[in-house]
Amino acid sequence: MAYVDQAGAREILKEFQVSFFAMSRLASFPWNFVEKDLQNSRSSEFILDVLKQTCLHPLCRKFPLSVKYRRLFLSELIRRQEAAGCDPLDELYDALGEVLGAEEANECYKSYLLPSGDVVSLLENVAVISEGTTGLVTWEAALYLAEWALDHEQVFTGRTVLELGSGVGLTGITICRCCSPNKFVFSDCHATVLQKLRENVQLNGLSEQTSSTVRVEELDWTAATEEKLGQIGADVVIAADVVYDPDVVRSLVKLLSTILRCSTTEVLICSTVRNPETYSSFKQQLGNVGISHDVIPGPVSHAFPYSRISAIELIKLYTRPEQI
Repeated sequence: MAYVDQAGAREILKEFQVSFFAMSRLASFPWNFVEKDLQNSRSSEFILDVLKQTCLHPLCRKFPLSVKYRRLFLSELIRRQEAAGCDPLDELYDALGEVLGAEEANECYKSYLLPSGDVVSLLENVAVISEGTTGLVTWEAALYLAEWALDHEQVFTGRTVLELGSGVGLTGITICRCCSPNKFVFSDCHATVLQKLRENVQLNGLSEQTSSTVRVEELDWTAATEEKLGQIGADVVIAADVVYDPDVVRSLVKLLSTILRCSTTEVLICSTVRNPETYSSFKQQLGNVGISHDVIPGPVSHAFPYSRISAIELIKLYTRPEQI
């Protein structure tokens, strides 16, 4: 590793680890460094270091990633090692043999490494759409909103936070871990999503049974009453990747109108703009009920690895009481 200092090598190892546990696209890994190291050193030392920080790491044993993903990752390491003409690495082939003999499940873990050194581990579905819902995987806007929260902890510290459409829980768990809210209410309406959400909340040490500051609640946007929202008493309401379907948008706008009519709650909505027409309709419907918005500009610290090609927008909603 003569061409790069030890600090640089540690940074590359960290990038491999962070990307691996979040199950990032293999093409996004820093493979150029591996190739250069193999060409210069003719040694598999760095490959072994990568292996120890990924497939052989205790976190992977405790919260295993998708079998298919680990197989593809190990195969790529082997391919690059063999192309460089290095001696075979027993640990690498042993690890591959282990996953080749394993059965792929419908669920797997992803782990998101926080800048603090803490980890958020989530049980997610392998399929993007499962059991009629997209709420069983983590989406880009949830990651972006979590990054924004890490940069703006003061928005949540000491406050009561309600999250709409919490999904598998990445954003909310990150805020609970790093931003010290007084109370955090996760919510969703799909029974399977709620079950998975409760499991992930408990998995990350935020059990409703051991803490009065965390709750997981069923919240049907079409049936939420002022009384129900008043009982929650949120100072801040957040939601990520909830603007994706015209029918859902109508229910969401009605709920947001009720929330803003009830209190001076701070409302933040983060969206990946996949369908500009649907997103424009969302904003138009907000305006129709007297809700204005400000776009909160980026950038945010890149704490998590994910594709940033799609447009992601974070908006803050506000209104005057007499407008609703």
